[in-house]
Amino acid sequence: MDAPPNETISSADLKKLTTITKIGCGLSMFFLCIVLFMHFLIRRTKATDSTKILIHLVLALCLLDLLFLLNSTVADMKNAVGCKAVAALMHYSMLATFTWFAVQALHLCLQLYTKGNIVINRYVLKVCLASWITPSVIVVVLLILGKYGEQVIKTENASENVTMCWITDGNVHYIVNIGYYAIVFVLTFTTFTVMLSWLCINKKNQKDDKAVNKNEISLMSVMGLCCMMGVTWGFAFFAYGDLRIPSYYIFTVLNSFQGFFLFIYYYKSRSSTPPRTCESDNSTSASRTTTIGPDLLGLDNPYINTPGK
Repeated sequence: MDAPPNETISSADLKKLTTITKIGCGLSMFFLCIVLFMHFLIRRTKATDSTKILIHLVLALCLLDLLFLLNSTVADMKNAVGCKAVAALMHYSMLATFTWFAVQALHLCLQLYTKGNIVINRYVLKVCLASWITPSVIVVVLLILGKYGEQVIKTENASENVTMCWITDGNVHYIVNIGYYAIVFVLTFTTFTVMLSWLCINKKNQKDDKAVNKNEISLMSVMGLCCMMGVTWGFAFFAYGDLRIPSYYIFTVLNSFQGFFLFIYYYKSRSSTPPRTCESDNSTSASRTTTIGPDLLGLDNPYINTPGK
């Protein structure tokens, strides 16, 4: 969604990437807003901790999409203060999104370790404070150092250069953004690999008469895990040399439509299983203890009142 400072790209590629990103961000934001509407206005029962964490990721992504769509308009106004503010807010929302990717991975790890029964006092509150405050510290430091402002994305034709509000220092961009995400990626990709292995094992254990349904759920689970943990952002690591332009296209397409994929995943996970009654809860308590994070994997309803909630 953003280009590294001081790099040149062809005007044709820039136009295509810009068009794909704007359309994708618009659709992404639309579907993210639907998820928020469903969560806050339609739900009838108390959400699980997993769903609450997912909603915070949706909020961060929605803010990121909104600020990106507004970015070029603010940059064209040539207002230095406004451009710095938008750049800082957009950077904050991006770092917050990265942080929530890591939180999703940590939450899944905790579910694996505790067999789906995480017992931490004010768990979600602590996670929220850490996830929203940590990026703000980085952004405030960069604001003080004056690292935000108008950035020019250069093409072979100077008249077709595009301006945006972003980080003006290339070294800061690579150290902070790439470095920050690299740490997140190690955690999320490791967790994704573990969960994918778990899904494959789970699939083998299904009965033959349920194979088709479980195959569909597993596919949605894999897609949901990729989106929730930001694995697709890893294509940014290949944006060098001959792979730079192809990786830009793959990165832009996958991440621009991330909100749409999250909506599909959220809807599937929300409606995949009907709510349990008290009788069914008692009869299936043993099986639930062996199902790790069912709501995050798309194998269960995220709005189930689990014991102790």
